[in-house]
Parts: sequence; structure tokens; C-alpha cells
Amino acid sequence: MELLANKVRPKSLNDIVGQQHLVGKGSIIYNLVKNKKIFSMILYGKPGIGKTSIANAIINELGMQYRFLNATINNKSDFDIVIEEAKMYGEMIVVMDEIHRLNKDKQDLLLPHIESGLIILIGLTTSNPYHSINPAIRSRCQIYELHELTIDDIILGMKKILPNLPGIKIDDEVLAYIARLSSGDFRNALNLLDVGYNASEDKKITIDLIKKINSKPVFFHDKNEDGYYEVLSAFQKSIRGSDVNAALHYLARMIEAGDLDSIYRRMSVIAYEDIGLANPGMGPKVRAAIETAELVGLPEARIPLGEVVIELALSPKSNSAIMGIDAALEDIRNGTTGNVPEHIHNGNPNYKYPHNFPKHYVKQQYLPDNIKNKVYYKPCSNKYEDNLNKIHDEMTK
Repeated sequence: MELLANKVRPKSLNDIVGQQHLVGKGSIIYNLVKNKKIFSMILYGKPGIGKTSIANAIINELGMQYRFLNATINNKSDFDIVIEEAKMYGEMIVVMDEIHRLNKDKQDLLLPHIESGLIILIGLTTSNPYHSINPAIRSRCQIYELHELTIDDIILGMKKILPNLPGIKIDDEVLAYIARLSSGDFRNALNLLDVGYNASEDKKITIDLIKKINSKPVFFHDKNEDGYYEVLSAFQKSIRGSDVNAALHYLARMIEAGDLDSIYRRMSVIAYEDIGLANPGMGPKVRAAIETAELVGLPEARIPLGEVVIELALSPKSNSAIMGIDAALEDIRNGTTGNVPEHIHNGNPNYKYPHNFPKHYVKQQYLPDNIKNKVYYKPCSNKYEDNLNKIHDEMTK
């Protein structure tokens, strides 16, 4: 029996749930499809937020020949067949799932045909393509990030497909519960809806029935459905405020809800935004804890995560890095830039090479003339930054 998620897969961009920055009226992909012109692209984002659906909608609206391949499952001969089919038709869309796993042999097969336009590649991945995809493929594709779906996105998406479930009885409270339980994965929400519909005696879906199907607790959300973001915010603010007990409490709520991705992202931000230069070793420590958590999985993942959260909360804090880069970005965005000084242009003979001078330092201007006295980095008071400044002051005497 066909799964509901496959049965109701969007046939047009208008059917896509969320992702209006890509498929909404006037957006890039919307305009490309409207103008009947498509280029190779990579769509990346979390599972269940619309990557395959967007690819399907593009194919359907353009009416082009297409094939689906998986970079891991399909072998080299499968790729050869698709290339020959593309030659026969003149051009073809190839949707490549798990494109971050594409090996060199398959890549070498595809590259010249992507370059010539014979194959229009739509790569799908949950990994950040700037880190995980070979530059040769990446440089030939436009890269588009899909945003996480909100609770409202998922509720609206489910309501759109309810007519495909004859006789269903479900109220807004149950839809909201399913949306929260899905943790931003629309496919997961549809699967819960599908099982609930077929597991009920009278097609009536209740919260109790959904709890029997999926016992994962929903701790994130409050009655206003803002709890997901409130818990994430409380987690970061507790660490920033050095309240180790509160930090562990909110960490436990997220672990119990099984949302490891949110934990990883938020801890990584905290290490550089809130701990920063007061304890720069925390960035690598957080990364190591995440890698260990991924290696061992739950329930053991709670141990490295708990340990690193305790250290984050108890660590000295500094926001000098984020304040400095934000101040610099503000100048750039306001047009406060200027020309790079002539003496530090590449190959300029007037450049003074610092390593040729005592203490590996020589005074010279690096900033453009109109902002040459600009100060972006304003250190916070902590042992590490105090020491950095002491070394800098002694060097520049």
C-alpha cells in the first residue's frame, strides 16, 4: 500500500510546504520554473523539509525527462545508462539523493555532462555542501538552503492533504500535537497521520491514539506553540548566565525529546558567541562532544553532552568576538569600506614583512585611509584576553 507521504507528494511549487524563500512567488526557483529555464542546483537541509518535493515539483512543472539516482546505492553502470538516455533526449534532469556521498568515479562521469548542459543536476543532501561536497561539483551548481519548517507550516501542510483521507475526524489540537511531535519533519508528521488514520476504528484521530503510536514525549511546546524556541533560548541563556543546573535541565528536556540536532547547533553557537576568547578551547571540546554523541548514540550520548554543557556553563564568558565581527559587518553593509592601502597590495615593494623585524612586528597601516583608526575588537576582562593584550602591548612597544 502506498504511503500517504508518497501519495500526496507535491506536483507544483504551490503545493510545497514552507520554503517560500525558494518557491514562493517572485523567488529564485519560482522564477526559473516560470521562465522554463532550470540550472544545476544543490538543495540542502534537514530531513523531511521538502528537498525531494521541490525536485519533483520542478520536474512536473517543466515536463522534462528525468531520472532519480542515489549516490550510494546506484552503481557506475546505472550512471552510464542515465548518461546515454540523456544523450538520446538531448537533456535530462538527474535528481541525486545523498549527493555528498558521490565518489570520484561517478563524479568524473557526470562532470563533463553537467558542464555541457546535457545533465541538469538537482543534488539533495542533509549535509552542508560547503563542507561535504567536492568543489568540482559544487562550483557547477547553485546552492540553496531549505529552512526548518515551523509548527504552523506543518499544520497547514497536513490540513491541505486531509481530503485525501476520506471520513477522517481530527481537530486542530491533535494536528498541533502531531506537528510538535514531528520535530520539523513534515514526512514524519504525514506518517503519524497515516498510521493514526488506518489504526483507528472510526477514522477519528486523538492525542491518546497518537501517543500509542509514538510514545516520544513532547516537552518543548507550550499552549502558544512557542515552546520549542523558548527552550532553546532558555538553554543558551542559562549557560550564558552560568547557571549550570538550569543548563542541565533544558539539555535534559531536549535529550528526552530526541532533538540532538538542535542541541548540537546551539552548543556550537554558544561556544563561540558566549564563551568566546575567555576560553577558546571550548569550541574544539564542543565539537569533540558532538562527534562522540553521534558515535555512541542515545542513551549514552547524554554523557558527553552533559559533561560539555557543565563546562560551558561554568566557563568564563566573553562576547568580544561576536561584537567585533558584527561591528565590522555593520560598516561593510553601510558602505564604510575604502581602498586597500597601496603598500599592502600583492607584490608591492613598499610592504614591510613583519617577520623581518624584531618581535615579528613593524608598525604600518593595514586598514583603508578613511577608517584607519577604527577599533572593532574591544576585549572583555578575562585571563585569556588579558594575556593576549599583554603580549600585544609588549610586542608593539
